[in-house]
Amino acid sequence: MNHSPLAAATLFHVGFVPISGPVVTTWGLMAVLTIASWLATRSFRVVAGGWQAVMESIVVGIEEQIQAIVGRDAAPFLPLLGTLFIFLVFANLSGIVPGVKAPTASLETPAALAAMVFLSVHFFGIRIQGMVPYLKGYLKPNPALLPLNILSEITRSFSLAIRLFGNIMSDDLVLAIVLALAGLLVPIPFMAFAILIGLVQAYIFSVLAAVYIGGGIGAVPK
Repeated sequence: MNHSPLAAATLFHVGFVPISGPVVTTWGLMAVLTIASWLATRSFRVVAGGWQAVMESIVVGIEEQIQAIVGRDAAPFLPLLGTLFIFLVFANLSGIVPGVKAPTASLETPAALAAMVFLSVHFFGIRIQGMVPYLKGYLKPNPALLPLNILSEITRSFSLAIRLFGNIMSDDLVLAIVLALAGLLVPIPFMAFAILIGLVQAYIFSVLAAVYIGGGIGAVPK
């Protein structure tokens, strides 16, 4: 049987559920980030030391960016968007580790993240605006545009996943080809470029997620 080149190889099954390489890598990253976060924050005090000040500056920077986009207090959105950004940074950059394929270079991971953003938009929109006002938003500026408004919700989530997948997959592919043809030292500039691409794509994905959530809650950026 011919398999799609975009399909990830199944490593094993848990019952009837196939577990692929990107799933294993994703759960591994989640475990590492969870443990690292606990170790990095367990000694935090009221009076911030050097490391704590750095961590707090990063959190404040992310919070200010979210607030500028959604136009309101960022606290309700910080856990989701902050975690999303941090995970994407490490997920995108994991491909430069020998023997590891970035989970975001496989379509199912960006698709799952885009689906999470899609559901979050509706969750926050209904939670903040209320069910009826939120649904009425799909009738603006004209009720005849209802099908187009619904279609735009689906297509932008699709493009969010494809953008991340395409950039990380192509970057990993180029790096692998150069490494195979040129040896170990020559690809170093390409690895630096891969790091830049990974950081930029994490930022773009997170910012677009914040923009979509801001639109869902009816925010007007300041």
